[in-house]
Amino acid sequence: MRAIAEEAFAMVREYKGSHSGEHGDGLVRSEFNEPMFGSKLARAFEEVKDRFDPNGLYNPGKVVRPPKFDDRSLFRYKPDYRGLDIKTEFDWSAYPGAGGGFQGAIEMCNNNGACRKLAGGAMCPSYRVTRDERDVTRGRANTLRLAVTGQLGPDALASDEMAETLKLCVSCKACKRECPTGVDMARMKLEVQAARMKQMGLSLHDRLIGYLPRYAPFAARHTYLANLRNDSPVLKRLGQAFAGFSARRRLPQWREDIYVDRSDWRYQSLDDKTPRRDVVLFADTFNRYFERENLDDALKVLVAGGYRVHAPLPVDGDERPLCCGRTFLSAGLIDEARHEMQRTLDALAPYVKRGMPVIGLEPSCLFTFRDELPAVLKGEAVEALAANTLLLEEFIAREHKAGTLDLPLGAVPKKALLHGHCHQKAFAAMGAVESTLRLIPELSVETIESSCCGMAGSFGYAASTIDVSLKMGELSLLPAVRKAEADTLVVADGTSCRHQIHDGAERDALHVARVLAMGVDSSGTAFAPVGRT
Repeated sequence: MRAIAEEAFAMVREYKGSHSGEHGDGLVRSEFNEPMFGSKLARAFEEVKDRFDPNGLYNPGKVVRPPKFDDRSLFRYKPDYRGLDIKTEFDWSAYPGAGGGFQGAIEMCNNNGACRKLAGGAMCPSYRVTRDERDVTRGRANTLRLAVTGQLGPDALASDEMAETLKLCVSCKACKRECPTGVDMARMKLEVQAARMKQMGLSLHDRLIGYLPRYAPFAARHTYLANLRNDSPVLKRLGQAFAGFSARRRLPQWREDIYVDRSDWRYQSLDDKTPRRDVVLFADTFNRYFERENLDDALKVLVAGGYRVHAPLPVDGDERPLCCGRTFLSAGLIDEARHEMQRTLDALAPYVKRGMPVIGLEPSCLFTFRDELPAVLKGEAVEALAANTLLLEEFIAREHKAGTLDLPLGAVPKKALLHGHCHQKAFAAMGAVESTLRLIPELSVETIESSCCGMAGSFGYAASTIDVSLKMGELSLLPAVRKAEADTLVVADGTSCRHQIHDGAERDALHVARVLAMGVDSSGTAFAPVGRT
């Protein structure tokens, strides 16, 4: 490398060119400044530097008094740099290095600093609040790189310091899409969570979050007890002290009239004898137990469009509803998540094999099938499910583009203010929700230029992060909602987004399914689904 550099520099100087390009003279080219400019100018550079920076604090080694460009003691990757033999939970085989490729995935961060932007896009929401390098994707990646190469001591991944470093990462996945090198910090955080869980065990807070799909059926049968905390100041304080849930937040309200799948029903309209297509409606845990009207309206929209809607049930004999495994992943319970994913895969695979798309409503759940599922399980069935899962708006937009959509939509003469879930943005689904809403006659659609809402699943409920959560919401989302007219529809597909908007702006946000259902109702279409075996 030195021979090539010296020969190239000599050629540039011979033709009276410049050895500096758009990136200026850094550690690589500063060594050649004195031969290029001459000793007199080189000393002048040094004098200017010393006048303005007598202690040599700013960018040492650049332009003046430079080291040799191939001095490896200055490299990020020094001569003894190597990855530790780490056992990982996710599939990182697309990358090189230790930990089955985990090291290489981390090293995709090249320190370009795009994550430090403060406007536009969604990356990195916590940094936009704290302005602390530790809380930006680059800072987290550098900390992880030091950890997996043994520079932070033993068991660094599971350490309290690492937990603090990743504490404010809301797993928005914006870095996966907006970082020039596609650093997936959200999945890296899950890997760290898993390592910490194995070594430290679960806190009560993480246990309550992770196992929510398991105890949800019990809570739905005993809603008085399950909701008692929200109306008791004493229980709120106790919940904050022992379980880490902020007393300043109301938790989601459990309800008895949950959405129930029926495997012997295929929902279709009475007057539609020849449905155009079979589809599967996947009911996620959050909408099933807390906001079933979203699933009811999604069903209404699909049936009105002439689709025959299948409702899959588990095939393992357990009556507990299917689950994507997202809450288990967030708690570092990878084995439990794998069990839930396999259970759901077994139930959905026969439908996917017959060519039916699987339609979901909650972005964080639906995109788990596309993103985390293939990193946890392998096989053709996994790939098929990942390729055939769609958000409701993605399905509607695709059918419309193909010219096969026959959905009766009447006028809804209102304005809709749209907030995109982070995963909708990360997986390029915002265009679908915008175009789907614009199918409704007389509905004016405006998208809020916003980053993460700040709720981010359980993040906004935790006593330790609620302040940062609220500040994230105040960056752009909540002020925009407050300015909206009273009759403006606020649209947000994410469960957590709707809760943040309700708590921070005192407005009820709607899932796109409910807005589409308004259009169906306005069209005068009768909704009379019946069961057909």
